[in-house]
Amino acid sequence: MTDAPEELRAYVDVWWEAVNDFTALLDKVPADAWDTPTDLPGWDVRAVVAHTAHLESLVAGGEHEEVEIGDAPHVRGTMGQFTEQGVVARRDKTRDELVNEIRGSITARHTQLLADPPTDPDAPAPGLYGAIGWDTRTLLRNRPLDVWMHEQDIRRALAMPGGMDTPAARHAIGYLSASLGYVLAKRVKAPPGSSVVAEVEGREPVAAVVSDEGRGVLLGEVPGDPTTGLRTDAESFILLAGGRRRPEPGRVEIFGDVAMGQLLLDHLAVTP
Repeated sequence: MTDAPEELRAYVDVWWEAVNDFTALLDKVPADAWDTPTDLPGWDVRAVVAHTAHLESLVAGGEHEEVEIGDAPHVRGTMGQFTEQGVVARRDKTRDELVNEIRGSITARHTQLLADPPTDPDAPAPGLYGAIGWDTRTLLRNRPLDVWMHEQDIRRALAMPGGMDTPAARHAIGYLSASLGYVLAKRVKAPPGSSVVAEVEGREPVAAVVSDEGRGVLLGEVPGDPTTGLRTDAESFILLAGGRRRPEPGRVEIFGDVAMGQLLLDHLAVTP
């Protein structure tokens, strides 16, 4: 069994690869492509980069700037307003300034983590993340997921495919897959004993069942006759589980209980 410090070190390592993959991609983005819309409502490529710069700055100990966001119909809730402020505050920064801010923040944070490695996964996360109730494990698991998802947002927007078989990709898809039981039990409200299998191309199948108490529980083995199941490619899965958009028709196959599988698709998004 992996001990807690080793688990946290692994999250740090995959985050470090993810942020370096992200900045390497930004170096290849044409100067005239930064205003290209992405799948995220209201955000173009520049906004996705500014958002990443904002969050990595906060993790590294930077300050959040309170600014007026104006008319922003795509913003929902307090967290949406908070993240939009990070984007608006960087509206006048050049592409080089944004990329340099990210590189400066991740270097500072990585140096901190190497000098004083986290060992307690339940310790409050630093700064604003701790203030919203996150512990260290949640923060360190979330950052590579967030960065990799935004790398893919940019790649799709600019027709620059890639990065689907990296450590960060495997981490992100595994992280999203781990919510399968929760979606089946709490969102689909499937009855106890219902099971689901997600078969994502190139990955090991993930299965979950609804317990007698109505909780979604991940299974160590795939049941021989699951109640329902999804079979799809990695990109389609992240579009759905990442709350981006529906993939093109025909890219997701439902087997078993089709009605339950359709409900699962309708509620699969577990990130905003």
